[in-house]
Amino acid sequence: MNLSVVIAARNEAAEITDCFKSVEKLADEIILVDNESTDDTAKVAHNFGAKVYTHKNDPLHLNLSKNFGFTKAKESWILSLDADERVSPELAKDIIQITQGEALRTQGLPLKTAAYQFPRQNIIFGRWIQHGLWYPDEQIRLFKKSRAQFPGVHNHEKLQVDGDIGQLSGHLIHYNYRTVSQYIKKINDVYSDNEVEISLNAGKTVTWPDAIRMPTSDFLTNFFAREGYKDGLHGLVLALLQAFYTFVVFAKIWEKQNFPAYNSDQWLSQVTREFKSKTQEYNYWYNRHGSSCLYRLIKYLRVPKA
Repeated sequence: MNLSVVIAARNEAAEITDCFKSVEKLADEIILVDNESTDDTAKVAHNFGAKVYTHKNDPLHLNLSKNFGFTKAKESWILSLDADERVSPELAKDIIQITQGEALRTQGLPLKTAAYQFPRQNIIFGRWIQHGLWYPDEQIRLFKKSRAQFPGVHNHEKLQVDGDIGQLSGHLIHYNYRTVSQYIKKINDVYSDNEVEISLNAGKTVTWPDAIRMPTSDFLTNFFAREGYKDGLHGLVLALLQAFYTFVVFAKIWEKQNFPAYNSDQWLSQVTREFKSKTQEYNYWYNRHGSSCLYRLIKYLRVPKA
């Protein structure tokens, strides 16, 4: 079918088989870039018939191993996946149409579209999260070989594409955070450090009002502006966790600045003024969405759980 599937993973023996199964009818080859796993990830991949390459484990710069995997692909189309992602049947049909069309095409007149993006379903705490920053969460993952790569080393960067980007409707399914502990561990060990590094490289600094402004703004954006409240209690918890993540980023940048102190005779009044400002912002969003927000949250809490 003219397709190489490239997966970069570390210690994903429990997850990766289902990922393989979701693409086994699509791929001419499956490539696993094993980031120095200490479990049976590589063994599971070998048993499935995947080609396995070892790459240095660098959690903050995972795109290096992904770009490395792209260079090992033999087919003219590449699908980039993570071990906790699955290709839905609908997306599989879309991919087959594209890759077969390329394989059957006569010489000359290459396809103008160099890559395709598609929405991703994030399954978090046992539920598909359909609002906030979690959906549609468009991902550019299918591309013609040598026409796309990650431009830098940091996680969560978008693929840089040389050419036009098409749109597919089928979903990529992402079994994201299964537990709160997993969420907190990942934002502490990987994502916050990654964002701090990017921020410091860009010359970003923080001052004390950011301790209030950054997490509060993130909560209001995700819960109200991006309609996270429509996901009920899940949406509320995730908006609060995202605010906590943003606070951790602030605190780690503050740490990198050697914990500069601040105090004054007006300290309490200054802090109070910041909170009053955010209260006004909250009231603005509540007046726009409040009735719908409360209705959905109450309805969610009253629904009997299986």
